[in-house]
Amino acid sequence: MPGKTVLLATEKAFAAEAVGKIEQVCKAAGYELQKLENYKSKDELLKAVATADAMIIRSDIVDKAVVEKAAQLKIVVRAGAGFDNIDLPACTEKRIVAQNTPGQNANAVAELVFGMMLTSARNNYDGSSGFELVNRELALYGFGAVAKAVHKLAQGFGMKTFAYDPFIPKEAIAAGGATPVESIPELFTHQYVSLHVPLTDETKESINKELLMKMPKGGTLINTARHEVVHEGQILEVFKEKPDFCYLSDVAPKNAEEIKALLGDKYMKRAI
Repeated sequence: MPGKTVLLATEKAFAAEAVGKIEQVCKAAGYELQKLENYKSKDELLKAVATADAMIIRSDIVDKAVVEKAAQLKIVVRAGAGFDNIDLPACTEKRIVAQNTPGQNANAVAELVFGMMLTSARNNYDGSSGFELVNRELALYGFGAVAKAVHKLAQGFGMKTFAYDPFIPKEAIAAGGATPVESIPELFTHQYVSLHVPLTDETKESINKELLMKMPKGGTLINTARHEVVHEGQILEVFKEKPDFCYLSDVAPKNAEEIKALLGDKYMKRAI
């Protein structure tokens, strides 16, 4: 697409190093890169996409309104796994190719998981006594690229890992170094549960109070998947009834202010 325009539309901007590499690739190919970073309104996206031939996004929403406004768009690429933020039928109707990049950010997400775990275990570094991760148990819901990267880091910390994935045979999970479990509820018998599943009708709000109340003392849920996978209303109830429960998420829940008010000075320790 010589002379064409590539729109980099990221409500949450990429790291400068990543943007620099995208710029280099576009320049070498003769494409014009337009950057819409840290935008605040959908109107900004609608205006920018109108003249784009290609678009790169993260978790930005490309719905029917965006697709209809994109008069020249030929392809939209999501930097990450999943398509739940892209209106695929609308893209199909306009013959726009939609692609994702599963596994490309696996290590980055895995490091984020451990960054949040360490921050929580050390009480957000407030000087009080925390605890070590060595010999703790980490259960992985899903065993794709990100979960495997988390498992690899967990081995370095001396943790014991368990995993459940309905689409991966138990033998493959065991060969990957984790101990397979028989069901989703069994995952929640371990101290840490890390979510690595897509958002589907089956997984939406599937992580509920019933599962979370099964967790042992110090039970900690880690969500770097989709926030909709967790039943956020019931998370608040778990915080009230289980004073040692922690929730670590890379996206703030919609009821974050209620959680903050409930936890007080424990916010950013029990909830990150």
